[in-house]
Amino acid sequence: MNQDYDSIRPYSDQETSIALKRVADAPELSAISTFLFGPGEGREEALRALIRSIDTIDGFQAKVMAGVIRSILKKTSTSLEVKGLEHVEDGRKHVLMSNHRDIILDPAIMQLILFDHKVSTTEIAVGDNLIANSLIEDIFRSNRMIKVVRGGNPREKYMASVLLSSYMRDNISSGRCSVWIAQRSGRSKDGCDATSQGVLKMLDMSGAGDFIKDFLEISVLPFAISYQLEPCDFLKARELYITRRGQYVKKPGEDTHSILTGVTQDKGGIAFHFCPALTEEDIASCAAQGKNDRFKALAALLDDRICSNYRLWDTNYIALDIMEGGAANAAQYTPESRAAFTERMEKGLSAIVEKDPDMDKDELREIFLSIYANPVRSVRAHQAGDRGSSCPA
Repeated sequence: MNQDYDSIRPYSDQETSIALKRVADAPELSAISTFLFGPGEGREEALRALIRSIDTIDGFQAKVMAGVIRSILKKTSTSLEVKGLEHVEDGRKHVLMSNHRDIILDPAIMQLILFDHKVSTTEIAVGDNLIANSLIEDIFRSNRMIKVVRGGNPREKYMASVLLSSYMRDNISSGRCSVWIAQRSGRSKDGCDATSQGVLKMLDMSGAGDFIKDFLEISVLPFAISYQLEPCDFLKARELYITRRGQYVKKPGEDTHSILTGVTQDKGGIAFHFCPALTEEDIASCAAQGKNDRFKALAALLDDRICSNYRLWDTNYIALDIMEGGAANAAQYTPESRAAFTERMEKGLSAIVEKDPDMDKDELREIFLSIYANPVRSVRAHQAGDRGSSCPA
């Protein structure tokens, strides 16, 4: 493999073997073990010994990560719905592109689904801003993580994008492995899922100049992820509130806090719905729009596929009805579930305001409800044929 990729590629098996020895010795593993497996004599040491004994990425995913994700799902979710897996089981390698709601769980649950159905796991593109320390880097890069460089001056960012594009295309065209990437940089915080043209342009940077052939070569396969309880919903509402008044500046360690909150928070039901890969006809219809509009058309097409396969939950309909002051969607939920959602919302918002009394609770509530209500609006807009609308007002 091209040595230029060394700075962004996942660890090799040899590197993984060395990295996992460091992970096994990390003091932080004690708290991780207690959360995942509960307190108990010998459990922590058994986990450390297991990690220390592993010397391949496949071994780490099979012996540790699969069990870790199952434990998280058992503790924090009520169901996992998977549809369209036959589209991934076609033997091809793809750019698997999804909407993005949780920093870690989106790709981690996807990996578990593939693993459980004996489909080769993918490499996953993760922003380097999430690598808060050497322990996280060791765990991520031993779990097929591609490092996406976010910082630097404009030229450095451009060169990083070229390198990432080339690496992903090389993976897929060589048949080595599929790659997961989110449809946009960073999570959706307002419940609106929209594909970034910048992501698509990055993917095309390594092409030969033929729009149709270049996107066919990397075989983009969209899929939709939804959670009954939005990961980090109160953190997202607070951030959106602050953003309305100016630039939101993350505090040191905030990404790590979001990771831990997303992992430990109750999620209710979870759905992963895979779509067919884009066909030559799909891509040609976008190419026909002309050079200035083809990426916009491709983004709209992906938005339509993802939105059309998005699983709406009772929480989405409850939030919309509360916002609209009625019960137009009451058939989609029970009075008990509406009461439980409202109680949870008010308790969480009160906790935010208690820490920061200057915040307006009514505005926070409106933002929080929008996070849940916007997916209903988006799905209905796409059902009505508005392909260009990812989050209608």
